[in-house]
Amino acid sequence: MTKYLISFPSAAMTFSDEELLAVAEAARAVVQEAKEAGVWIFNGGIDELLPPARVDAERNITQGTYSQTAQMEGGYTVLELPTYDDALDWAAKIAAACRCAQEVRAFQEDSTS
Repeated sequence: MTKYLISFPSAAMTFSDEELLAVAEAARAVVQEAKEAGVWIFNGGIDELLPPARVDAERNITQGTYSQTAQMEGGYTVLELPTYDDALDWAAKIAAACRCAQEVRAFQEDSTS
């Protein structure tokens, strides 16, 4: 089976403060459904208050990101699924819960993981 990254940027979530509780409950329900289905690997949101840092092999630290990933934030879910079509189905469920479209990407196969 393939692992899929289903994600969205923070700015994509646009709803009123009054809707926050309903969105959070809906998101937790989808996570629970994925766990019960045996496809859940991981989910979480990027802590946008902690600044990113790059660390090289000698542990030299550079504050900030690569220019290509400067906008990396938002929510991420990793599911292990039999098909890409299944990933699209789960992305639709997450989109309904989070009230924003989701991006779907497949991780390359790795026989050791």
